[in-house]
Amino acid sequence: MSETETVRYAVNEGVALITLNRPQVMNAFNHQMRLELLAAVRRAIADAEVRVAVLTGEGRGFSAGADLADGMPALVQQQIDEEYKPVLMAIAESPKPFISAVNGAAAGIGSSFAMVCDLTVMAENAYLYQAFMAIALVPDGGATWHLVRQLGRKRAFEMIVDGEKMNAARCVELGLANRVVPAERLLEETLAWARAIARKAPLALRYSKEALNKAMQLDLADTISYEAKLQNITMLSEDTREGVEAFFAKRPPVFKGR
Repeated sequence: MSETETVRYAVNEGVALITLNRPQVMNAFNHQMRLELLAAVRRAIADAEVRVAVLTGEGRGFSAGADLADGMPALVQQQIDEEYKPVLMAIAESPKPFISAVNGAAAGIGSSFAMVCDLTVMAENAYLYQAFMAIALVPDGGATWHLVRQLGRKRAFEMIVDGEKMNAARCVELGLANRVVPAERLLEETLAWARAIARKAPLALRYSKEALNKAMQLDLADTISYEAKLQNITMLSEDTREGVEAFFAKRPPVFKGR
């Protein structure tokens, strides 16, 4: 395991575990944590031993959002574009799956980090909270993009203006999360799922994620063509040959990402 002041990083069985580590302030983001999280995310993406990454928070919460005690920037737009956006986009565009393991509150821009991951597991006592309206701000970090696509405009606006703390069970019901687990087993069950995914074909994982991202932008006809292009890449891979051979041999496949 390696540890900076605000982010911990460890790799085991093909899974990188990235932990926000400012529990004394509910893992609220300051300048240092934004930079150290970006470095950890980039490290997981670049590491050939890593096939899946898990993002979680130390202590009682996932993240309380921006650390207001860190001071209000002179130009918040610049801070979001230069310090938050690179991390969020690195996760969104990563060729490797990211799973958020949400413990306690994921509030403000902390909820954006939970939602930008490809999969989300929430503890029973966890919740997503659009905390902005209470302090006369608007959602940021891409929160509106995620909410309107998953909930629809009216439900998304209701969640924002009411400042609703959406609990884990409701998040799963509405498609904002995949699974709810007991709080004491959150990390155990998330890592078990991540290890299972890590055993799957890396190219198939990468291009399935890419196809879904593109499908958010394209019409049906163009999506079919884009999938066909990606399918051509995977069909010619060593992993597909291994998968077919393993299927007929009735043995587990060993994928190498080639």
